[in-house]
Amino acid sequence: MSVLSPLSSRSNPDPAVGGTILDVEKIGISFGGLKAVNDFSIRLPQGGLYGLIGPNGAGKTTVFNLLTGVYRTSSGRIMLAGRNLVGLPPHAVAGAGMSRTFQNIRLFPGLNVLDNVRLAGQLRATHGLPATLLRTLGYTRQEEAIRARAYELLKLFDLQDRAMEPADCLSYGRQRHLEIVRALATEPKVLLLDEPAAGLNSGEKIKLAAAIRRIRDQFGVSILLIEHDMGLVMDICEKITVLDHGVIIAHGPPEAIQNDPKVIAAYLGTVES
Repeated sequence: MSVLSPLSSRSNPDPAVGGTILDVEKIGISFGGLKAVNDFSIRLPQGGLYGLIGPNGAGKTTVFNLLTGVYRTSSGRIMLAGRNLVGLPPHAVAGAGMSRTFQNIRLFPGLNVLDNVRLAGQLRATHGLPATLLRTLGYTRQEEAIRARAYELLKLFDLQDRAMEPADCLSYGRQRHLEIVRALATEPKVLLLDEPAAGLNSGEKIKLAAAIRRIRDQFGVSILLIEHDMGLVMDICEKITVLDHGVIIAHGPPEAIQNDPKVIAAYLGTVES
């Protein structure tokens, strides 16, 4: 029996019918001479739901930081829908269509639940400063639309009834849900989820898995997921990339990954006999 067991035996077809939406080729970064990520490449199809896993310190969050402009890659390219994102700051990457959640929750604690989502929705607003100051009809209508969409997104995790509560009054798990909703409010083409199941119990993880699938299907967004819960990853991801010490050691469907000797060795320090 594999040490990386899936939650179910459901097959995970790869829906790469829409072509590649995110094409990452040989990106990397060093810190103080140490290669944190080296020659990382991945092709995420339109509508794909892929996983990125690896032991602690493997470089997974560093990859997300490279993809979103927090760090600048020392090599390679990051193509999103045909546009090279290398060198763009994080807000411009989000504007191009790639949004993320964080391993450590980064909500706006001084704002309520609804305003956390509304603020993210402003990324797609088209009114300028004069319209904002004068409260023009166009401004008012757009703000109403952003507010209505925020409420609809909150319904994904049954948060609509808590819209006016301070975000930091939510439980840890609900704050993670809110982060996903906030990321969706930017209308991304690609959504990066950094350990969305952290701190959730088994029942909450099952609901999260269903929600992630629903988000992919309902919004047509492609998803790349970092997660330590191997059951969740094996259950919902069509393809999985495995990092160890900043280097890809395996890539493929869950069935192949969970039985790959290199992957087992990376997690356990030895290969099953």
